[in-house]
Amino acid sequence: MAGFTHLFIPGPTNIPEEVRQAMNLPMEDMRAASFPNLTLPLFEDIKRVFKNETGRVFIYPSSGTGAWEA
Repeated sequence: MAGFTHLFIPGPTNIPEEVRQAMNLPMEDMRAASFPNLTLPLFEDIKRVFKNETGRVFIYPSSGTGAWEA
């Protein structure tokens, strides 16, 4: 196989260059005035995924260990 080899397992893996370039976007600033426009629709989507009709959804941005600590 020509080019890069790819090992698809959990953890750090090689990513095809065209995929890596597609992800090369600036990070969203969570303190910016435009941030709610990004996140508010996610709350409704998460409610649908978990079939939540009356509960409240919280998004906890952190690393994996931050979620454990929460």
